[in-house]
Amino acid sequence: ARKLRDLMRRLYGDRSGNYVMITAIAAPALIGLVGLGTEDGVWLYTHQTAQSAADAAAFSAAQNYSMNGAGTSLSGSSNANLAAEANAIAAGYGFVNGQSGTTVKLYRPALAADFPKYSSLQNAIEVTITQVQPRLFSKLWNRNSVTITARAVAVGNSAKGCVLALDKVVPKAADSSGGGNIHIDNCDLYDDSTDGSDALNGSGSSVVYARFVGVVGGVNDTSGFQTTYGLATGFPNVPDPYADVPNQTTSSCSGNYNSKTETINPGCWRTMHFNAGNTITFNPGIYYVYGGAFNVDGGANLTCNCVRGGDGVTIVLTGDATKGYATATVNGGGTIALQAPGKNSSMATKGIVFFADRNAPVGTPYKFNGGSTQNYIGAIYAPKGAVTWSGGQATSVGCTQVIGDTVNFGGGGSNLSLHCDDDGTRPIGINTMLAG
Repeated sequence: ARKLRDLMRRLYGDRSGNYVMITAIAAPALIGLVGLGTEDGVWLYTHQTAQSAADAAAFSAAQNYSMNGAGTSLSGSSNANLAAEANAIAAGYGFVNGQSGTTVKLYRPALAADFPKYSSLQNAIEVTITQVQPRLFSKLWNRNSVTITARAVAVGNSAKGCVLALDKVVPKAADSSGGGNIHIDNCDLYDDSTDGSDALNGSGSSVVYARFVGVVGGVNDTSGFQTTYGLATGFPNVPDPYADVPNQTTSSCSGNYNSKTETINPGCWRTMHFNAGNTITFNPGIYYVYGGAFNVDGGANLTCNCVRGGDGVTIVLTGDATKGYATATVNGGGTIALQAPGKNSSMATKGIVFFADRNAPVGTPYKFNGGSTQNYIGAIYAPKGAVTWSGGQATSVGCTQVIGDTVNFGGGGSNLSLHCDDDGTRPIGINTMLAG
């Protein structure tokens, strides 16, 4: 009995096995924590991969829609062709719709609950990827499965602008309140002004019909705009597509041109005045107007001896601080058919039919009021100018861009179209972009 008591005392006082016992007791918790950390890492990696897949799928589908949207048809809130493309992109990242707990969904436009800013844009494509992740070690604490979710939205564009107001701050940088409807065929209107409530003005009786409208700031009366893809405020700044074209100017010119029915060659004048009833044919080249005015009376006819895609005509409106900078006023009643240097031309002004000197004071007026018989193939480019546009031909072969510090659609209605494959013009706008 004494020996048994001694043995029990030694066993009770022995501490050499404490760590083994503590480790044995804590082992499940320690293993669970390590396992949870490992699972968290796997879930994080899966989410990052899923997000990349959603970004790529939304971008690809939006770009597809921007190029081929007219030929697509909706099925509920998603488009079958676009959804198939999104599924294929997501599968390339390992997320196959309907397999391994994975669901890939596409919505056009984006869901208001997810991306309210883009839910009214028909060219906004949302892709959502979800995947159920089974628990491993973390089952010790929670047996519910974990769902990984990734969402992305992309706005499809093809840089198809034909109107751009460049001023960054003024209200009514683009203004359609002049009366008469504005039909912008197959192209977009962009406004870079940041004015919070009236960067783009649609108040009045006129309505702009466009493919898409994007404005950095706010809009006064959105009912003045009817679009195919939508109207987006808070849109990114659209850069000047011709900013790197060298400024066009020349030395002072003193002669005045008064028209008669004839063919003329490139030159330099202080003023160019085209009289009613005259038909003037321009040979290809650059025509400078220095410090005066380019004026077309109603009933004058201006044509170009040009081959589309080759050398064309550029009217440069220039000057200096002493003699002033040339303005332009084109009135209706006649026929105007002027064509910029095309894609195969070596002229520095490729794609530009009117070039207003960048050194001209902001707000220098350039008024194109020629009516439906006014047809310019190329860009009306006046980066410091107040451009008034009233008229133009919106035809399947038309190619006209209007770029000014401000752009006002004058009364009487306006038409623009953008079919410029051979005409040397540069794209205006933001290509397809991921949005947040």
